[in-house]
Amino acid sequence: MSLADVLQTGKYTLIDVREPMELEMDGNIEGAQNIPLGEVEDRKDEILSIEGPVVLFCRSGNRSGKALEYLNSQGLKDGYNGGGWAELKSQL
Repeated sequence: MSLADVLQTGKYTLIDVREPMELEMDGNIEGAQNIPLGEVEDRKDEILSIEGPVVLFCRSGNRSGKALEYLNSQGLKDGYNGGGWAELKSQL
């Protein structure tokens, strides 16, 4: 499935890998969990246990791409890079 297909289903978990101060300064997407990129490795079991598609995003898509690459290497089966938060928010 493509990211657009996943978003249309409405059944996914959003994870924002930006730092908490970025959310305060720039804004966020309601319902998204904040797991900063630096915590992804330590919290991988929590992320890998999520049922259904996981959509990662950040400011531009770079950090979420790194997080997705790492999580895929750890066994994540249904992960997507949502890209930048503002663009993703406009798609929701």
